[in-house]
Amino acid sequence: MFSYNRKINFYDCDPAGILFYARVYEICHAVYEAMIESFDIGEDYWNSPAFIVPVINSEAFYHRPVKYGEEITIEINVKQLKAASFELSYLVKNSRGEKCVVVKTVHVFVSKESMKKINIIDNVYKGLEKHLV
Repeated sequence: MFSYNRKINFYDCDPAGILFYARVYEICHAVYEAMIESFDIGEDYWNSPAFIVPVINSEAFYHRPVKYGEEITIEINVKQLKAASFELSYLVKNSRGEKCVVVKTVHVFVSKESMKKINIIDNVYKGLEKHLV
């Protein structure tokens, strides 16, 4: 599991002061980026000349409102790891440890040249494997 803490800013919220539903994807992507950076893969994952890693599926389940000023913890796990794709699960909890949002994203490695599915590069696969549950 990879964990990340963040405070909810006013600009994250809707007029009622509750986390705007779509912002949870931005927050989760920041956690995904931090996790990938922790792998120290030796190349630029986000601007590779060889591959891209698009999201092919996503969903979010909202259990409790997240409010302006709250400190949240986002835990990310790899739920599924295949040769060319992986599924991430994010658990967003408030400071009381209550489950607020669960997000799932599925990513696939694609060749930039052919736009066809390719195997996950070794250093990324090894990093993801450490967070597999």
